[in-house]
Amino acid sequence: MILTVALNAALDVTYHIDQSISPHSTHRVREVTAAAGGKALNTARILHTLGESVVSTGLLGGATGRQIAGLIPQGLRHSFVSVAAESRRALVVADPDDATGFWEPGADVTDAEWSGFLDRYAGLSAVARVVVLSGSLPPGLPIDAYAQLVRIARLNRATTILDCDGSALHAALPERPDVIKPNTAELAEAVPHLDTGDDAGVVDAARVLLRAGAGTVVASRGPEGLIAVTDDGHWSAAPAAAIVGNPTGAGDACVAGLARGILHGQPWPSRLRGAVALSSASVLAPIAGHVEVNDYLRLRGTVDLRDFVVNNQHVSDNTEEQ
Repeated sequence: MILTVALNAALDVTYHIDQSISPHSTHRVREVTAAAGGKALNTARILHTLGESVVSTGLLGGATGRQIAGLIPQGLRHSFVSVAAESRRALVVADPDDATGFWEPGADVTDAEWSGFLDRYAGLSAVARVVVLSGSLPPGLPIDAYAQLVRIARLNRATTILDCDGSALHAALPERPDVIKPNTAELAEAVPHLDTGDDAGVVDAARVLLRAGAGTVVASRGPEGLIAVTDDGHWSAAPAAAIVGNPTGAGDACVAGLARGILHGQPWPSRLRGAVALSSASVLAPIAGHVEVNDYLRLRGTVDLRDFVVNNQHVSDNTEEQ
């Protein structure tokens, strides 16, 4: 089972407009959609779509929290802890070429509420094989909140994937998360003294984070795909062609691919191929946290996967897990 943890779940509201967004002007909205969101819930929804055994947990509060709970897809198992303060909303304005997001800060969580969540999490992580920890921390939580969750998961022998940034990431590294997934901006922020503008710089920065405690670093680079620095090798994986659509949630789909690959014991090349294909398929979907399975299967066979450290050769891996 995969457990996803949404400490700062959101009501994702998407405005769809027909023209490119322009600051300081008026836009007519063609369609409004709402979904249970936040990074961990996006990941859980995609895993559920693929038929994986997944449970989502986290914190929900107020009327917005109740809306989020009501929008979780039927059949997706969840076990959230209620808090008194209001959960957040995340507004995305999606135009034909890109998307612009506005994120609220989230509920102010008390010490007692956090303690209650830790009890719930300890029980759930004890029966999970993979734990996904992703997203921002809501106000009130300690900066080492993810460090605490990584430690508990490790004691329960679950593999952890951590997708956060800033101080929360640095605080968690000494607890040895198995996989971290920074994007290029987060990687540059985490290792500011290095130039991460090319492949070599990404690898150098990843090695710094490995020495700090990360087991594996998978750096997402938007349309350029991924670079993974692992004990088994260093790979780049990218879509064969540019994917145009809504990139919001593409990183969450990438995490879903990594979690799925770990759950099924796939080698790293297969995990990365699945992660890029799911990320690309999510860009084609109009709403974050959604994929069409046929898009995923079609794109999986087109991912350009290379071992760029060893003679820049393609990695031979023809495994086609669904």
